[in-house]
Amino acid sequence: MESIRNYKSVSLWQRYQNSYLSYFFMYNFYYLSWALLSALISVYLMGMGFKASEVSLVVSASFLISLITQPIIGKWNDQYNLKKVNTILFVIAIVGGLVFMLSCHLIMIMISYSVVLMSINGVNPIMEKIATASPYQYGKIRIWGTIGYALGSQLAGLLYERISPQSIFIVFVFTMFLCILGLLGTQPHMQKQSQRDNTAKTSEILKNKKFLYYLLICGLFYGVTYMSNTFIPSMLTDKGLDVGITSTVLSIAVFCEAPLVLLSSHFMDRLSNKTLLMIATTMVCVQCGVYGLDMPMWMTVIVTFLVKHPAGMLFIMTNLKVVNTLIDEKHQITALAIVATLKNLVSIIFQNAAGYILDMSSYSYLYMICLICMVISLLLVIFFKIDRGNEKRLFS
Repeated sequence: MESIRNYKSVSLWQRYQNSYLSYFFMYNFYYLSWALLSALISVYLMGMGFKASEVSLVVSASFLISLITQPIIGKWNDQYNLKKVNTILFVIAIVGGLVFMLSCHLIMIMISYSVVLMSINGVNPIMEKIATASPYQYGKIRIWGTIGYALGSQLAGLLYERISPQSIFIVFVFTMFLCILGLLGTQPHMQKQSQRDNTAKTSEILKNKKFLYYLLICGLFYGVTYMSNTFIPSMLTDKGLDVGITSTVLSIAVFCEAPLVLLSSHFMDRLSNKTLLMIATTMVCVQCGVYGLDMPMWMTVIVTFLVKHPAGMLFIMTNLKVVNTLIDEKHQITALAIVATLKNLVSIIFQNAAGYILDMSSYSYLYMICLICMVISLLLVIFFKIDRGNEKRLFS
């Protein structure tokens, strides 16, 4: 009788292995957890009495820790079992989330938030790569990340207003456990590298002049968009929206990227790298222009819907395609980790600059500066000499 039960149990787990359900759990609850933690971070901390510059300090500290640890995590994922590595990181995130919930002093808030974001940011490049290495179409897997982030943004607002701000982090712990359950069930087809490859490939990648040029574009794009993601919630509440409506706006904004994800197989392998980069960069230029000119609330909300997450999602997919075009396959995970490291570095710079600008001036002034940065990024894209990148069909 016991052997029959064991057989059924093993059989059920075997059916779950590499199933669509396992990828659903991993992507949905990974991004839902991320949204719970970060979507209202500026509102949460300012509600505790901290200034914008102090919020920037907390967020930029998390990017600094991620900057230091990102290459190490990328190397671990190359060398060791990615399930074990990322499960450990998720457990660290859970512990960090609990400490963050109980923290009242700026130092402890900064340390605990940095530990959580270190883990979540560190896993992100491999998460995106897994979506292209799974047995399922990219869009049908990645869409659950979009839905999860939208649900997390909405849930954060509901918990903040109707229960308590701290309840957000209790739910965060639960959803992270569900993400771990999903991760343990996945079996993506990914090429393993030898120890010798790992020690040589970073220097090889950084000798690629086109990749270095691309990093300039990434730096400006990520600097503006990640800083913007931190302060858009507080900008909306500053304009008169309450926290509940703000979280609803942010949730709907996430859902607006869903068509891009679902239809990625129809356009990502057809449009050139340069065209995709120009579209994403132009979208953010428009967003910064609307925010910077202090347009009416309805225009601010509409551009938030149409640009905030769609532009970011388009750049995420384009980044996978550009790296696939410029970098040899066996070096691509490390290249993605380098891009993620740069993202953390520029986020530190932009977050701190934005905090001090907001302490002395206004959101309008901040976003006019961001518009200048994005116009420079657009000019870099226009002069970028890169192949179309349509030979390998990553998204079909």
